[in-house]
Amino acid sequence: MTFDRSVPAVSLLIGERELNAGSGGVFAHINPATGEHQADIPLAGPAEVNQAVACASEAFEVWRRMPGAQRSLLLNRFADLIQANTQEFIRLAAIEGGTPITVGAGGPRLGEEWTRYYAGWADKIDGQVVSMPPAEELIYTRPEPYGVIGIIITWNGPLISLGMKVAPALAAGNTVVIKPAEQTPFVAQLFARLALEAGIPPGVINVLPGSTEAAQALIAHPEVQKVTFTGGPVTARKILHQCADLLKPAVLELGGKSANIVFEDADISAVAQMAAFWSVGLLSGQGCELPTRLLVQDSIYEQMVQAVAAVAGHLPLGDPFNANTIIGPVINQDACTRILGMVERAKSSGAGRVVLGGERVGGEFANGYYLRPTVLADVDPRSEIAQQEVFGPVLVIQRFKEEAEAIALANSTGYGLGGYIQTNDLGRANRLAAALKTGYVHINGTRNIPACAPFGGIGLSGYGKEGGRPGLDEFIRLKTVSMPA
Repeated sequence: MTFDRSVPAVSLLIGERELNAGSGGVFAHINPATGEHQADIPLAGPAEVNQAVACASEAFEVWRRMPGAQRSLLLNRFADLIQANTQEFIRLAAIEGGTPITVGAGGPRLGEEWTRYYAGWADKIDGQVVSMPPAEELIYTRPEPYGVIGIIITWNGPLISLGMKVAPALAAGNTVVIKPAEQTPFVAQLFARLALEAGIPPGVINVLPGSTEAAQALIAHPEVQKVTFTGGPVTARKILHQCADLLKPAVLELGGKSANIVFEDADISAVAQMAAFWSVGLLSGQGCELPTRLLVQDSIYEQMVQAVAAVAGHLPLGDPFNANTIIGPVINQDACTRILGMVERAKSSGAGRVVLGGERVGGEFANGYYLRPTVLADVDPRSEIAQQEVFGPVLVIQRFKEEAEAIALANSTGYGLGGYIQTNDLGRANRLAAALKTGYVHINGTRNIPACAPFGGIGLSGYGKEGGRPGLDEFIRLKTVSMPA
């Protein structure tokens, strides 16, 4: 299939209004595959945030009173439109973030899945009678939406983040103001337009690419009742400082340094394919729950190092619109500098042995933000590159002898988002699942972030849940009512 590479204009979407300029200025959007300027993105400031929150507050009175069955119908229509526009979402992801078209279908697939899943919850939200006879009072709970939710998402996988946050918020009866990253505004804009096309009332979803000042204004707004954020710990701390001053609740889906633990009874070839693709291939390593640490049992260590490096070295790198490309660029020049700096410090300090990569791609891709897939072996577990999230196509490999050592290594960072276990011994798999300090554990290749399952981390990986009933409950607050029995 041939994709159109034209770049759409971006507006601020407040209700049904589209504003071509904002008080936050303009962001010069650079194509990460070419390094060339391709669009000027209008940025919202506090003035537009105030307008969007007012619009969302007005829409909330309509949306919250709509029967759950009607909200369910509209969300299912929305899911239908996400699915129908799969190719356009793939195209926009390649333009804005350099996501290869070969892997870009994951965004709309998950966006549809999460929207449809929570559409199924919209008419099933109920309270409980909590008193027992012969109590003198009848006591019951009323589940109620918060109101306006402030949603702040980062640039990697924006459609996935939107599905994970917007769908449960709307199913519960809330309205939202979304601040997407200025690096990836195109997908969010299409998302909001499709919601209107589905019949979701104007103002239920508002989208404001914006400056830091806009994010601060959104968090501080008195009518924004809760904040949900996907990003990194540094920004999360700033958000929490604001929320703490206001006693405002927040959900934080942050980074990870997930360990992929491989025991000697695992299928080396299959694990090598999975380990390479899910660390340096998918999204060029720019994913929060990707297994970027490979812990390998001593007896198969060298064999696994060579197998993973061989697979990673043959993953096709290139133009995101090429049907053969698996690895695209990282998001920008700053990311290139940061990632290569971490690899160089690991090399110079003796913290790891570079088996593959560790350099920027030249030639026809020199102007884009391409990094060769990088594999480091014998990595010191105390080193920066073993402890800190790289968020790029870098895999670190470490050796262990016994189960207890693997657990200690896996739990040795401050993150706790995901964990991966590769073994044919299900007893051992369950022991490790209990021992790992993470919010999610994948055994023998199970997939990431299905809508039906709670997802979220501990420690530096944040708190709160997205997915399943717990993800819906994040957007509901319970009121208790009592009356004479």
